[in-house]
Amino acid sequence: MNKFRCFLPFLTLFLLATSLFAQDIPPRPSPPRLVNDLANQLNGTEVAALEQKLVAYNDSTSTQITVVIVPTVEPYAIADYAFKLGREWGVGQKGKNNGIVLLWAPNDRKVFIATGYGMEGVVPDAIAKRIISQEIIPEFKNNMFYRGLDRGVDAIIRAAAGEYEAEATNSDEGFPGGFVVFIFILIIILIIISRNKGGGSGGRGFRNTSAGPVIWPYSTHTGWGSSSGNWGGGSSSGGGFGGFGGGSFGGGGAGGDY
Repeated sequence: MNKFRCFLPFLTLFLLATSLFAQDIPPRPSPPRLVNDLANQLNGTEVAALEQKLVAYNDSTSTQITVVIVPTVEPYAIADYAFKLGREWGVGQKGKNNGIVLLWAPNDRKVFIATGYGMEGVVPDAIAKRIISQEIIPEFKNNMFYRGLDRGVDAIIRAAAGEYEAEATNSDEGFPGGFVVFIFILIIILIIISRNKGGGSGGRGFRNTSAGPVIWPYSTHTGWGSSSGNWGGGSSSGGGFGGFGGGSFGGGGAGGDY
């Protein structure tokens, strides 16, 4: 019995530490919110703008993207923290598992995107990694934290729509294959124009060739991360976020640090 009493203080400390670690994941927000800044990194206007965008996207697609900012994820790895938070909060719809957690720990200087089971196909790990490295981290390095999160959210939305992967492919370093093909076709067109120049007006196709060939722009989109308004065309008519739907998470996602 005396020996047991000697170990009692250590046992008490162990149980207390276990209890504290178990509380590292914050409770589900009440009232429910999609933007949860628990580290006071954003101002009220920035939080409201992100919330409005994510609520409108949730209302139009049922996909739930939550932005969570915590001072640190210790003692967890940021990936484990993000998956655990997504599961405990139930981000996404039950059965669809269409939730995404964008987690930022400023004290750790780490960011992670965790995807629910239903989103792993449309936002695979490689795309999540690219969004972090090319959209979020460059802004964070310039202390433009809201802009980095906003660009990250925009990129996630485009990736879920199947648009971001095509943009990323066309923007790889060097000369993309599509660009080389474009140049080759343009050269062929110029050769045809030069051969037919002055050969009469009966030819079909190119009109007003005396003005020179039309050079098409390389890209018609406005650029990654452009904040052109709220998804779905305005603020939500539902008056706010109704709550998480019970989605589940596995191991899909990617992270980065700065």
